[in-house]
Amino acid sequence: MGRIGSVCVFCGSKTGTDPDWARAADRLGQLLAEAGIRLVYGGGRIGLMGVVAQAALRSGGKVSGVIPDFLMKLEVADTGITDLVVVDSMHERKRRMFELADGFVILPGGLGTLDETFEIVTWKQLRHHSKPIVVLNINGYWSPFADLVRAIVAGGFAHPAVADLFSLVAEPEDVIPALRSAPAVNEEVLTSHL
Repeated sequence: MGRIGSVCVFCGSKTGTDPDWARAADRLGQLLAEAGIRLVYGGGRIGLMGVVAQAALRSGGKVSGVIPDFLMKLEVADTGITDLVVVDSMHERKRRMFELADGFVILPGGLGTLDETFEIVTWKQLRHHSKPIVVLNINGYWSPFADLVRAIVAGGFAHPAVADLFSLVAEPEDVIPALRSAPAVNEEVLTSHL
């Protein structure tokens, strides 16, 4: 992987029940800013989205938000970030965040975060990109996701190398090293079942 100048963070529009998730989002925003990595995210001022964005800004970082017009009020768009792109749909939001990012980090979140995660991992499996994907598994939040991927492999629906499509890490400090050392995509993740 070449230089990582921007990272898209997928995360919740709520902070959730575990205060460690917000602490991790805050620390991640700080670390990205200190590394000179632009944060790309969903453009909201609330939840973990707001926490990671404000932390990046406080630490001198650049923040690009992408939000659909219909969510401008629901997710309380943050107009104080470096730049905010308003798009027409959720599909356009995901496409635009993908275009702006050199890599992806997944924090805890709800169904929207899960949708974004599955889509970006699937695009990598289909060789639409080779960007690194890091799942930040604070207090085991994403362990069921990792278990599901293992079950998919065990069930014969995917090659074991799909496990290399993303890296699972436990601490915010592990994220940037994992982004920089992500393995190349094994062609068998696409061709083994054809």
